[in-house]
Amino acid sequence: MATDIGIDIGSSKTVIFSSSKVLLELPNVVTVDSDTWTPVYFGEKAKQTKGRTPESYVVVSPIERGVISDYDIAETMLRNYMNEAFGSKILRPRIMATLPAGLTELQHHSLANVVEGAGGRNVFIIESPLAVAFGLGVDFSIPRGTLIVDVGAGTTDIAVVSMGGIAVCESFKTASFDMDAQIIRYVRKEYNIEIGALMAESIKIKLGSAMERSIEVAMVAKGQNVFTGLPESFEITAGEVYEAIKDTINSICDAVRVVLNKTDPDLVADISNDGVFLCGGGSQLAGFDKKLGEYLDIPVNLLPDPSHSVVKGAAAALKNPDLLKNVDYRMRSIKELEIE
Repeated sequence: MATDIGIDIGSSKTVIFSSSKVLLELPNVVTVDSDTWTPVYFGEKAKQTKGRTPESYVVVSPIERGVISDYDIAETMLRNYMNEAFGSKILRPRIMATLPAGLTELQHHSLANVVEGAGGRNVFIIESPLAVAFGLGVDFSIPRGTLIVDVGAGTTDIAVVSMGGIAVCESFKTASFDMDAQIIRYVRKEYNIEIGALMAESIKIKLGSAMERSIEVAMVAKGQNVFTGLPESFEITAGEVYEAIKDTINSICDAVRVVLNKTDPDLVADISNDGVFLCGGGSQLAGFDKKLGEYLDIPVNLLPDPSHSVVKGAAAALKNPDLLKNVDYRMRSIKELEIE
């Protein structure tokens, strides 16, 4: 029976971790009836309906740039995911949920309420970079700086952690989704072809790189001619994809530099010795760690399981509640709610 649960509710997906394993990982997408706003599909099935629905359906992303944009849909979606992960085998769980660094108290409160409404009783809210630090086993008893860079779908969270707290942090609204948008714009401009978000994501995964490749590769993709409206295939190369997304990559690197410029020199010295700890789904772009390292002239450590570093750290934080004494978190208790 699950009692301690880590939940990472990101811009692109929700990950639920308990009992030392990932129990669920699904896109944060819901297809709803356009008249009643009643959910019809959740997760992967809903994601596949993007750009393919009749007028009677609308595809909703209830989490945008790390912030809840549709409270009711977010709560319904999370309740569905909790039920899928645990069924009825859940009783008064302790939940550690994560959110981007630097959000307001109201945004903390909103996320806590969504998790409670989905079945949580004792809910902790923790910033994603701090959760990663827990997962890394950072010694919070000593004053030493650790730089965490979490490149997600909607935000890039950058934080310097020391003594169990965040010394400097920023949540930049430039991340993996922006690479997809740049690819869409590039294809439209160069080929007069409109492609959807799913095709752009596929191109990024197969060809995307943070640095120019020494060997050129290409793929055939499909879209819609903007003049004729007819389907059309085209070939796009890795070099073209790099040209499309390089500005976004540089913006993320600049954002890390901005945080370092705001950081105390002694903490920067610690970071120079230990390196940057890089995680998040966007960090898996080929060559991203090397690019960031060259840009900053600091070693970069890409974590072994970058997509799950946040949720694993959230679960680790629940096992060490005493370490939370230096952390600005919110613990809440409400009446028992039944997951139907």
